[in-house]
Amino acid sequence: MAYVTIDGNKYEKELLDLATAHTTGRGEGKISKDEAADLLKSASDGQGVTETEMATLKYIRGAFDFTDAAASYFDGELAKL
Repeated sequence: MAYVTIDGNKYEKELLDLATAHTTGRGEGKISKDEAADLLKSASDGQGVTETEMATLKYIRGAFDFTDAAASYFDGELAKL
């Protein structure tokens, strides 16, 4: 598992790369609901969501643009973790 340090905080590189991939190229540059679900699924791939994965998801939520539907979905699912 690779990590990236941003402003002194450790984040999971794979999740950050996935968020970047979802916001570059085709589309409006925002994370869609399906893409938000993809991020949550990726974070939940092991025994559960680790502390670093949770921190990364919260960072992504603040650092990347989400569609309104994706924001509502992501916030709701994040609160359940």
